[in-house]
Amino acid sequence: MQIRKLGTSGLLVPAVGMGTWRTFDIRGNSALANVRWVVDSAIKAGVTFFDSSPMYGEAERVLSLSLKGRRDTVQIATKVWADTAPQGLAQSRLSLSYFEGRIELYQIHNLLNWKEHLGMIERLKEGGKVLAIGATHYNSSSFLDLRRVMESGRIGAIQIPYNVEQREVEKDILPLAEDLGLGVVIMRPFGGGNHLRREPTDNDLAPLAPFGITTWPQALLKWILSDPRCHTAIPATSNGQHVVENAAAGNPPWFGEEERKYVLRLAGKLS
Repeated sequence: MQIRKLGTSGLLVPAVGMGTWRTFDIRGNSALANVRWVVDSAIKAGVTFFDSSPMYGEAERVLSLSLKGRRDTVQIATKVWADTAPQGLAQSRLSLSYFEGRIELYQIHNLLNWKEHLGMIERLKEGGKVLAIGATHYNSSSFLDLRRVMESGRIGAIQIPYNVEQREVEKDILPLAEDLGLGVVIMRPFGGGNHLRREPTDNDLAPLAPFGITTWPQALLKWILSDPRCHTAIPATSNGQHVVENAAAGNPPWFGEEERKYVLRLAGKLS
């Protein structure tokens, strides 16, 4: 797995990380055992960057249980998602309790009440409890606000949606992140699963074999990661074998312009 510097955040992260939305919001011993299998598979494959949020229900708690005894082997990205400053402070205390008193990348989720929360996170960073600060948004209608936060000089990374269909960030956000040297975490690399409902044939994927591609999800991930402005992608899954397959997309060689166009054509044929 290629390790990349997450821009000015200073963090070194694997090209493929892991999201926890929906897949880690579980209850019950059998579901928890499955999550532990997924986390075990991820760590063995070099997927050691995990992203979560209080918005994701039980995900932070379940992730912490699955990492018991292995906190030092991974990096945690989580978020504050609260209407008020007191709520945000309470969330931060709970998140820090889950992850042994430190968070590698602490992000303002969907820019909710970002001005107040940013100050709180900066104080946590000054106290050594947070290593890097980020901001996220999923909706292009809020990208103007995201630009303002990026240009403030107070964050080191952003998390944005980017996939073969959702490409709005190519216009302004990715160029600005590159200009500012910000780290870029990619959410929804599979379009919320929409791009996985139909897959190309083996013959269609064959031209991508020299790049280590054996599955359509790998092609979609490598399409993203071959853009040098994108540092890590965080697909979510409840299948340990899929984690291993996804991780393989984090290794070079990377697609050139022609291969990226080819993947777009394949996606267009499936839509």
